[in-house]
Amino acid sequence: MFALFLALGLAASRNKVAGIPLVRIPAGTFVMGSAAGEPGRGEDEVPHRVTIRRDFWLGATEVTQAQWIRIMGTNPSHFGGCAECPVENVTWLDVRGFIEKLNVSQGGGFRLPTEAEWEYACRTGERPDAGRIDDAHANFDARYPVRGGRAGRYRGHPVPVASFPPDRRGIYDMHGNVWEWCSDGYAPYPAGDAVDPVGPDSAPKKVIRGGSWYFDAASCRCAARYSHDPKDRGFSLGFRVARDER
Repeated sequence: MFALFLALGLAASRNKVAGIPLVRIPAGTFVMGSAAGEPGRGEDEVPHRVTIRRDFWLGATEVTQAQWIRIMGTNPSHFGGCAECPVENVTWLDVRGFIEKLNVSQGGGFRLPTEAEWEYACRTGERPDAGRIDDAHANFDARYPVRGGRAGRYRGHPVPVASFPPDRRGIYDMHGNVWEWCSDGYAPYPAGDAVDPVGPDSAPKKVIRGGSWYFDAASCRCAARYSHDPKDRGFSLGFRVARDER
């Protein structure tokens, strides 16, 4: 929590709604996916050029238990009793309900980030990726680094948001702590370049990103893609919100 008030104050000076600090992410183009030689890469991480055409806002932190309780009135977390820890044990459908209520109370625009927006924010924040990150920078199972990485400790539970240094924009925990639901259905990447790509609604599983306290370093890479049924819940499944430019 050492940097919480400094960087969250910065985010709040930009936009803060319902106690959720937001950071503006400018439009741009990047290479989504991973190079063939990246340690820990998956076969579904085919590199391709992606353009995000519009600025958007992204939560500076994962949604906390206190923020969830403020909107929903209950706390589903397996690791409850920690107001500033990320809410977890939430399904994609639970999160949709949270966002619907948040939009009613706050005038609309909130949503989950797309998978492409999530990776764009992760990459352009200029934090070390999983090959160089260690347990001083993120909460993951550092006993299992990627090839060439340094082994470290396993904390065994989520920690309060903003416990580690932020990226250059003031965003925390894009690597580790809890997995983050995205809006997309999981599917292979499109062939060639893409503009504002979104996975199909008809896909049976939804994308999760970022790794967690329970998973290894390879899962924390910006390019790493995992998925779950939207009805699944677990002690390392959480989220952060996005909001359309207003």
